[in-house]
Amino acid sequence: MARCFQSASTVYCFLIVAATANLVVPIMESTAQTVEGESIAPEFAKGIRPILVARCFGCHQTARPNSGFVMTDFQQMIAGGDSGQASIVPGDPDSSYLVELIRPVDGKAQMPPDESALSPSEIDAICAWIAAGAIDDYRQTEVNFSVDRPPVYNRQPNITSMDYSPDGNLLAVSGFHEVVLVDTASLTTHVSTGPSANPSESTSVAQYAGRLIGLSPRIESIRFSPDGLRLAVAGGSPGEFGEVQIWNVAEQNLELSRIIGDDTIDGVSWSPDGQLVSFGCKDTTLRVIDASTGQQVLFQGAHDDWIRDTVFSVDGQQLVSVGRDMSCKLTDVPTQRFVDNITSITPGVLKGGIASVDRHPSRDEIVIGGADGVPKVYRMNRITKRVIGDDANLVRLLPAMPGRINSIAVSRDGRRIAAASSLDGKGFVRICSYEFDPTVSEELKGILAKLPESWSAEERQKVDAYNTADVQQIAALDLETTGLYAVA
Repeated sequence: MARCFQSASTVYCFLIVAATANLVVPIMESTAQTVEGESIAPEFAKGIRPILVARCFGCHQTARPNSGFVMTDFQQMIAGGDSGQASIVPGDPDSSYLVELIRPVDGKAQMPPDESALSPSEIDAICAWIAAGAIDDYRQTEVNFSVDRPPVYNRQPNITSMDYSPDGNLLAVSGFHEVVLVDTASLTTHVSTGPSANPSESTSVAQYAGRLIGLSPRIESIRFSPDGLRLAVAGGSPGEFGEVQIWNVAEQNLELSRIIGDDTIDGVSWSPDGQLVSFGCKDTTLRVIDASTGQQVLFQGAHDDWIRDTVFSVDGQQLVSVGRDMSCKLTDVPTQRFVDNITSITPGVLKGGIASVDRHPSRDEIVIGGADGVPKVYRMNRITKRVIGDDANLVRLLPAMPGRINSIAVSRDGRRIAAASSLDGKGFVRICSYEFDPTVSEELKGILAKLPESWSAEERQKVDAYNTADVQQIAALDLETTGLYAVA
């Protein structure tokens, strides 16, 4: 659904969509077992597939079949790839080409390349499974989707994220196992008119520019690179694996797939130079990888709960992460060092998790939104020392919204802030002006350097006046029939 809001001579278009949650499926240990001294071959679903997901599927899937070898389809995995050799010979691990590739020789295995070899227990488990007949007991509940066999929707898809290309010509929209590229020139909105018109009955007509179909069934976050040539996708399969995908947009080719952890990942973001990609994990870690090689260059564990979103500073030297632990944290990228909590950390002041963050295009200021329903603007770095109970980085408090804020977006010209929220099956979007002066006077700096509990009534009024100065809501939309979970 498209909505355009006009101010002066500029039209700002934001798109709002709804999404629902997926179920979580647990996985088991991936090692061979014994009972009373007798070896028991591991089951494929519980013991072998998790190894392949973590170490092999990134380079051997329908979207990226390196050496013509697809492992996400069982029969194709058995048959092998361009080598012509049988990858798996049931009952005979020594004749199975896969085993030859993963067994280290002089400490180095051919597969996976440029990474550590599988552990001895993992190799033993795969060999034991092949020796027992290579039985497929995995209950696959969906087809292996590809360009030739794309997902078919019999209802509206769950849309969790979207992003415009820097030139505005493409809109990337999350789907099931895919990201859909929409030609924005084809977008036309038909709006109900008349005295009884219902905005929620408006419809949009669009033309696909492409479908980027990959391994992950759930897409959590998508972002175009600063030059618009690539698209980063974060997602995975709940309770099974997380995945980062890097797509070549023009060629619609998957350049990189990195399998990470055992649950979906969120909050993908590009460094300003387009060299790095950040994201947050369900294991509470913040990570950054090289966008070309997939090599991990940052690993940080300062959060206490899921990380929901990330964004780099203007120069790319710092990284902001927000999460369900109600915190907004600043990390130094070169040293991987946690620097500071940007928002207040005072017990009783925090009011729920933070779901989304975006940055001003030219200033190190961020806009956050979460469970308390209040969009807030913060400066990333302190101008006063931290004191107990302070929230000194706060720049502006925007008008409160109904329900939880699920998504925040700052326009590319830095003039508008959009926020989307949901409550009781209804959706809300607010557009606010970002055209205010964040400068802090020397007098106000002196007040912020003091304990908040020591402020006089007059000082508190001055702080409140600064936090609300020139705040202006310029547009609003309420939908009665759906929650709103993504805005761009």
